[in-house]
Amino acid sequence: MKTFVMKEIGQVGFMDKPIPTPGPNDAVIKTTRALICTSDTHTVHGAIGQRENLTLGHEAVGVVHEVGANVKLFKPGDRVVAGAITPDWFALESQAGHSSQSGGPLGGWQFSNTRDGVFGEYFLVNQADANMAQIPDSVSDEAAVYCCDMLSTGFAGAEIANIPIGGTVAVFALGPVGLMAVAGARLRGAGLIIGVDSVAERFKLAREYGADEVVDFTQTDVVQAIRDLTGGEGVDAAIEALGSDQTLQQCIKVTRPGGTVSNIGYHGHGEFLHIPRLEWGVGMSEVDIKNILCPGGRLRMMQLLRILENGRVNPTKMTTHTFSFNEIDRAFEIMEKKLEGVIKPMITF
Repeated sequence: MKTFVMKEIGQVGFMDKPIPTPGPNDAVIKTTRALICTSDTHTVHGAIGQRENLTLGHEAVGVVHEVGANVKLFKPGDRVVAGAITPDWFALESQAGHSSQSGGPLGGWQFSNTRDGVFGEYFLVNQADANMAQIPDSVSDEAAVYCCDMLSTGFAGAEIANIPIGGTVAVFALGPVGLMAVAGARLRGAGLIIGVDSVAERFKLAREYGADEVVDFTQTDVVQAIRDLTGGEGVDAAIEALGSDQTLQQCIKVTRPGGTVSNIGYHGHGEFLHIPRLEWGVGMSEVDIKNILCPGGRLRMMQLLRILENGRVNPTKMTTHTFSFNEIDRAFEIMEKKLEGVIKPMITF
């Protein structure tokens, strides 16, 4: 089969590999749709260290090709989605409720980290009964593939942010994860949602997904603007969806005492992040700083598919480009360099 791989740090390309063979609890999926994530580009630039000839990608849907002997819930021909995070559900961290960390920090993140990812004509899903879900007939592949990461991560940002009904929320960075954090905040009952970015098309989408106000960080002092919008109080929750030291600091500065900073950004650079000491109440403001890796698992995927099935959110508005698998190298370049107003490129197989 044909795959798209990280050959080494800074270099990508196509490679032929054997079609995977499933273990007794695994499944092999024939890929139909995939998405490229900015974190794929971080990986290629060495954010998690050297990888050689590792198949990239963690967002894909497809049709079951083959299942292992112990798989009970799926059969060849089923249309399925697998989470970007595919934990080992026997791990102690999973049993303690932290499945994304199973087997150690980031241990649930296997695709394009500890084993081959999904940018191939086929991909393997470990512990298929626990990590895959059937896609309802009424949900398209183009929509379902957003459940893998963008919906799961963005919504998680709102879930851990402790948003009270009618509360105030600021979402920093309106890329795909940030846009889904906006949608998640709306679903959680936020009374005022403020989006922070600088791109007009992202502002438009943010308003469609539930943002009440938008702030252009290139045109104004973001911290002051958010304080003005909240009557000087600051927000109940600030969601960092970029992975930037500066925006994390701004999140802390705009969060009121007793509020929550929710970090879902991928901090792929630098040795340290910084906390503004005074704005954090010299460590005693009771502002919680929480973080989470994209939740995975069959239950999570089923819940997200239910949201799509009943029309609560339409993630396909974020698809700005569509490429065939043969063109994925160009799609990767566009995502890496943020060309042509890209938000999310869809890959068809």
